[in-house]
Amino acid sequence: MSKICIVFDRLRSEEKMLEKEALNLGHEAVMLDAKITQINTDSKKSDFDFGDVVLERCVSYFRGLHFTASLEFMDVPVLNKFFVANQCGNKMFMTLMLKKYNVPTPKTYFSFSSESALENIEKIGYPLVIKPVIGSWGRGVMQIKDKDTADALFEIRDITDSPHDRIFYLQEVIKRPPRDIRVITIGDEPIAAMYRKSSGGFKTNIALGADPELCEITKEIEDVAIKASKAMGGGILGIDIMEDEKRGFVVHEVNNTVEFKGLSKVSKRNIPKEMVEFALNYVRK
Repeated sequence: MSKICIVFDRLRSEEKMLEKEALNLGHEAVMLDAKITQINTDSKKSDFDFGDVVLERCVSYFRGLHFTASLEFMDVPVLNKFFVANQCGNKMFMTLMLKKYNVPTPKTYFSFSSESALENIEKIGYPLVIKPVIGSWGRGVMQIKDKDTADALFEIRDITDSPHDRIFYLQEVIKRPPRDIRVITIGDEPIAAMYRKSSGGFKTNIALGADPELCEITKEIEDVAIKASKAMGGGILGIDIMEDEKRGFVVHEVNNTVEFKGLSKVSKRNIPKEMVEFALNYVRK
């Protein structure tokens, strides 16, 4: 019998499903709330019940990333690894890594002040999509269709002036059907996919009301998803793909602590079961 530790900061359906599948497989499951766990520079693996392997499932990118760093400091096996979590959690780092490994991705522009970003847009032309470099569920993602919108948005960023407001991540608008594709990869293998259809706007996040529908994993989708997973360092990932009218499939995001409740309802494969099995096999190698 093995023991898996599921670290969370908000107990969602996904974490409960992972616990259930671990128990169904005859293993032990430890549910650990990151918010109340205390670690220090003298902490050792033996001070905690981390089981044989940890699945880090925090909703908060920063909390999960720093918790993962603490786990790796104590030599605790954790999925995903710090490097992977860090790359996926910052859209700029993620996009650069995808491009470096020749994964098809939308053309993306980076500026480091509002003045520079406005100059950049004037060269590129409208419309463009602006995204916060840190964030999920489509929050803060919007189309910039004209200079008035850009001026108003950048003025707000200059006022709030948070560290991430100073990084301007601007992306071309992809001509595509009103949907995107979410592929879940486990150990670089695509195991399930769904279409996320827009509920009216250009965003396709399930958290914002987009409708899920099972998607067949074709050879093309498989190849792009595997390539994206390997570029990010592997593990358990959610690969988001758009269907460009001219270029075919392009990857616009890779998610570290991927949600799977919606896809599990229609998938032919048992997603949480395969996640648990992969995590336990990861430490047996």
